[in-house]
Amino acid sequence: MLSANGLEEGQLIGSVAHLSLFACALLLVTLTAGSGNLLPIAVVLIFLCVIYPKSIRRLAQPRWLIVFALFFSLNVLFGPGETDLWLWRIPFSSENLIAGLAMILRALVILMAADGLATSIDITEVAALFESIGFSGLGFSLGVAVNMIPNLRESIVATWHSLRMRGGLRSEWWRGLQLFSLTVLSNSLRRSEEIVLAAETRAFSPVRTRKLLFHIGRLDWLIFALSLAGLTVFILAS
Repeated sequence: MLSANGLEEGQLIGSVAHLSLFACALLLVTLTAGSGNLLPIAVVLIFLCVIYPKSIRRLAQPRWLIVFALFFSLNVLFGPGETDLWLWRIPFSSENLIAGLAMILRALVILMAADGLATSIDITEVAALFESIGFSGLGFSLGVAVNMIPNLRESIVATWHSLRMRGGLRSEWWRGLQLFSLTVLSNSLRRSEEIVLAAETRAFSPVRTRKLLFHIGRLDWLIFALSLAGLTVFILAS
């Protein structure tokens, strides 16, 4: 139930908090690129795990763990760092270890922030934010892109399992991968077209936009202030 000022009664975290966390995560990953300081990334990752527990469970699935382990191993074994460690007669570089760990942490932050935003905020709220600051039509476009992420993930999983069960990867696996990419792309385009047609049916037009309610939780401004303060401290300290 919404109150007169657009607040959702009993809601602790609203759209402002989700957008703040997403922007803070992306900016922090960008600002720490090439840096060996993993503490800010680790702090943001822990905070995201608390806010989005379902996202970390989705990323803990075997396929994601295999991808993370593969990229970490490639970075450790073939990175540019000089060898200064040995394990089971295999040379390692502490610089490559830190770089590989930083890469995994940054990837987790980006994926969790994107997944949490896509599954927690509604398309109309994203549109409301950008329409309110004068970007006509951009809010709707960005909202469609953000809300396509869960649909894209479901399409990828369903297509992959369907192709695997029908033996599409056993013989002529390259052809199977081509069909997989084409199916996922077609499903995404069809879903986008459905959203656009639904908007046109409801007489949506970037020129004639209406003011939409923007859900604000009780902790939104606190999370926004903490995100801004954290970025400021990091920039000043670096």
